[in-house]
Formats: sequence, structure tokens, C-alpha cells
Amino acid sequence: RPHVAAVGALWVDGKIYFTSSAKARKGRNLAANPNCVLSVTLKGLDLVIEGSAVRITDRPTLLRLAQRYAAQGWPASVSGEALTAKYSAPSAGPPPWNLYVVRPTTAFGVATAEPWGATRWQFEPRGGDQT
Repeated sequence: RPHVAAVGALWVDGKIYFTSSAKARKGRNLAANPNCVLSVTLKGLDLVIEGSAVRITDRPTLLRLAQRYAAQGWPASVSGEALTAKYSAPSAGPPPWNLYVVRPTTAFGVATAEPWGATRWQFEPRGGDQT
């Protein structure tokens, strides 16, 4: 069923990452159906990104993203094929937290300032790139 939840997303090297506990509703929903939507407000632009969430389990990426989360104030570390920390938002569910990258298919942008307007972008998977 449709579900909306806040996520601690990071934009790293042109990709959007987020986490979820496998036990949280968000994690259970993604296990059953990886389709997802992220919505953000940027300066002058509201942006909606549709795509699929791909779980990341390779250690180098987990380590790099744990460091990026730590630099943002969440002291994440790698535990097996997921992230852990002494705390997280209660809505994130219990640790460990799986790391996902969004594979975008469509994005919609609506300008919230001059010159106004709206647009849509469609994305094709990059050759050989699973994310």
C-alpha cells in the first residue's frame, strides 16, 4: 500500500542514498516492491523523483556513506551489510539500517520563484550500471 515517510537522504556523486530498517514499514514495503518516490524542496524548486530503491551491500560504498552521514551529524558505522549507530530517528525503526540508492526513472520540477514553470525529466539506466 502507499506509504510516505521522512528519510535522511544524501546526494553523493550524483546519486541519492537513504536508509531504512528492514523491520520498519518503509523497509518491509521496499522488500516487497522497490518502487519509491522522493520529494524535496530546494531553493526555488520543488522536486519529485520517481524510481526504484536498490539496496547497497558492498563494503566500500557502505563505509563511504557512513562517513558522509557522520559528517552530517549521524554517527553511522558499518555492521555487516548495513549501517548502525547508537541512535537514529524513532521512525527509522531498529538497527541495523539498510542503505539504498534511488535509481531514478522520472523527475518533476516545479519552480517556486521567478521565472516560474515546470518540467519533467525521464532517465534511462546507464549501461552496466546497476544503480
